[in-house]
Amino acid sequence: MIEVVLNDRLGKKVRVKCNEDDTIGDLKKLVAAQTGTRADKIRIQKWYNIYKDHITLRDYEIHDGMGLELYYS
Repeated sequence: MIEVVLNDRLGKKVRVKCNEDDTIGDLKKLVAAQTGTRADKIRIQKWYNIYKDHITLRDYEIHDGMGLELYYS
């Protein structure tokens, strides 16, 4: 289990516990459950890399305690 911190830059930080084998789509569903936003309206990125839903956290080398950017579209 790893913990990922997502910051929406509007004052909200979301901490989500997940597995490294989970996909970005799974992570979006967990974030959606905590924030009340629909998963298809969430975009997760780091700098200018927009993460695709079907790729796992391990493939993106996302580790425990890593911070990601959370955007609502």
